[in-house]
Amino acid sequence: MAAFVPHEPRRQRQGVALCLSGGGFRAAVFHLGALRRLNELGILSQVDVISSVSGGSIFAAHLAERIPIWPEAGDTVATWDEVVAAPFRSFVQRNRRTGPVLRRLIPTNWTRPGTAIEALTTLFQRELTRLTLSELPQRPRFIFSATDMTFGTNWIFARDRIGNFQAGYGSPPPEWTVARAVAASSCFPPVFDPMPLHLEPHQLRGGSAHQANRDELVSRLSLTDGGVYDNLGLEPIWKTAQIVLVSDGGAPFGHESDPGVIRRLFRYTSIIGNQAAAIRKRWLIAALATGRLEGAYWGVGSAAEQQGASQGYPLDLVTDVIANVRTDLDAFSRAEISVLENHGYLMAEATIRRWSPHLIRSDAPLAVPHPNWMDGERVRNALTGSDKRTFLGRW
Repeated sequence: MAAFVPHEPRRQRQGVALCLSGGGFRAAVFHLGALRRLNELGILSQVDVISSVSGGSIFAAHLAERIPIWPEAGDTVATWDEVVAAPFRSFVQRNRRTGPVLRRLIPTNWTRPGTAIEALTTLFQRELTRLTLSELPQRPRFIFSATDMTFGTNWIFARDRIGNFQAGYGSPPPEWTVARAVAASSCFPPVFDPMPLHLEPHQLRGGSAHQANRDELVSRLSLTDGGVYDNLGLEPIWKTAQIVLVSDGGAPFGHESDPGVIRRLFRYTSIIGNQAAAIRKRWLIAALATGRLEGAYWGVGSAAEQQGASQGYPLDLVTDVIANVRTDLDAFSRAEISVLENHGYLMAEATIRRWSPHLIRSDAPLAVPHPNWMDGERVRNALTGSDKRTFLGRW
């Protein structure tokens, strides 16, 4: 039996891949801060692939729309705050979840599957990006991931192809939009139903699925949030990238006593999902630590002090408050945005300095985006209740 090869040999892997995890607007704003620092250090312009999931896909689409011409390697986006940061802060200050979900409650939509996800797609196309998949830049290569509910694996949307290794791959239809890819990537259950794709079987080729009813399965494909399968966005790049940078804004696993019969069913599922995510994360960190992979990982649940940095939020504030900000698509306050952006910025700085300093091309000084939100007591008071989700969300 042939030995299992987890990834290509180091000499055959190429390029810098940046993974943006899921985690709703919390993850998206955390990534905003992290990429701000990567841009200042001249690292972002070296990225060849951006692989994203859910909340990470929302921010990736914003990047694709706002930076149509990627800077040359080592250069920076000089107008980051005006072109990228300010408009994205405005985007996450409004509730983007409740309107599409309420569309499902209209009686005429009760028998129409996908009503909420159609509304979310329309919202993203109107407010986030008007690009089609074919209009995405050649560099970096953007890959938006969702979860294939039929074959139970990762599904990708990219400029040149859609699909997965089970169902097969094909060129995206000309009218397919980036907004559609982002909606599929971020339609977290059970709030959103899966997105039906309505593909013809001949549109996908080369898959490993050989069931007699393969064509029927492909014609009924549906997708859900990419974080269900791989919340880190590693799947499309982990075998081939030479350098892997992972920004993780995903939710930490919550501890609670037995929640009772009904909620216990959801708890079982949550524990299984957490186990899979933990294994993937542990493998990544071990691979980076041992040199099997080159790159860096930073997470919203970590503190800069753990990387030996002197500037950052203390660990107790991170674990008690910041890491527990809800993973939702409702309106985020200025305080929530400021703190998450700061945290991502400082975590990227600390982690890159420790694990991948050779990537740094600029000596740009550290300039926290919102220095007035570095006081721990002020943060703790302002973010009280930020972990709570409500049916209608925040507006």
